[in-house]
Amino acid sequence: MTADVAVVGFAQSPVAVRDDATTSGVEMLVPTIAEAFGACGITKSDIGFWCSGSSDYLAGRAFSFVSAVDAIGAVPPTMESHVEMDGAWALYEAWVKVLTGDADIALAYGFGKSSGAELRRVMALQLDPYLVAPLWPDSVSVAALQARLGLEAGRWTEKDMAEVAARSRAAAASNPAAQVSGSVSAADLLARPYVAEPLRAHDCAPVGDGAAVVIMASAARARDLCERPAWITGFAHRIDSGSLGARDLLAAPSAAGAWSAAGGGSGAPVDVAELHAPFTHQEILLREAMELGDDVTVSPSGGALCGNPMFAAGLARIGEAARAVMSGRAGRALGHATSGPALQQNLVCVMSGEDS
Repeated sequence: MTADVAVVGFAQSPVAVRDDATTSGVEMLVPTIAEAFGACGITKSDIGFWCSGSSDYLAGRAFSFVSAVDAIGAVPPTMESHVEMDGAWALYEAWVKVLTGDADIALAYGFGKSSGAELRRVMALQLDPYLVAPLWPDSVSVAALQARLGLEAGRWTEKDMAEVAARSRAAAASNPAAQVSGSVSAADLLARPYVAEPLRAHDCAPVGDGAAVVIMASAARARDLCERPAWITGFAHRIDSGSLGARDLLAAPSAAGAWSAAGGGSGAPVDVAELHAPFTHQEILLREAMELGDDVTVSPSGGALCGNPMFAAGLARIGEAARAVMSGRAGRALGHATSGPALQQNLVCVMSGEDS
């Protein structure tokens, strides 16, 4: 299969909890976009389509994404769109624009300032508005229900979960954008208290603010902007029921379906998989759903467990996977993003260093 679109640039801001009075989406985006432009040798006038991912609920005000347009400039007028989702879904829309010939170069960005609110409660707004959301179950507690089901079914142990966290933190030591990193043993992590049994703090992605930017280009322009583009050979997303009681929380059919639709398993194996798993047990579940073997390097950036800026973390996973291809560290890689409770929605982007 010939790839018509490639990722040619990626940048992300350092993930951190920032002072409530400073660092809006614009302040995070301006230097991040500038970094991505510098790597590709372009300016904003070269971008034919922009698409952003963010949430008014997280910002606490209507049409908050409009203010982020200040980061790209409202003049001269440009073709721009927005999704109330992680920036990974904005990238999908941008990919379609390039595929259809509406733009030769497109930029997707995602941003979120999670520290300005009580994130665990804000995330309850994504639940079934009739039966579940009125109970205000927080996002960590919902994930804890899923983790407990897996423990009781013998799918994983608390030690398995701690080992995921320890490996992620060790990998993140080389990632300057990571919020949490360092060498720690699984035994030390298991000695720490629960935050929502059976989840401990290391089992949960930290609350942090950040932004991510990915630039993609058509086949006609990609090699002008990047020495080794990450050619998109498959891109798909799927969704499971939003009702927690209507699906098996120990299966992720939308992840398996998106992986299959994106060409996963049908071609050459991937070398790197950047998985958007905000909880340790979810990485285990995703690896099983996508049948990723031990020969696949999972989340060498540290993943969401070491930095999970809402509405940017999924886009960053695709960017990190693309970076692995562009740097030559991987011949084929997948970037994954999730949204919704307990891995309800999943998106997979497969990239290769070759365009066919």
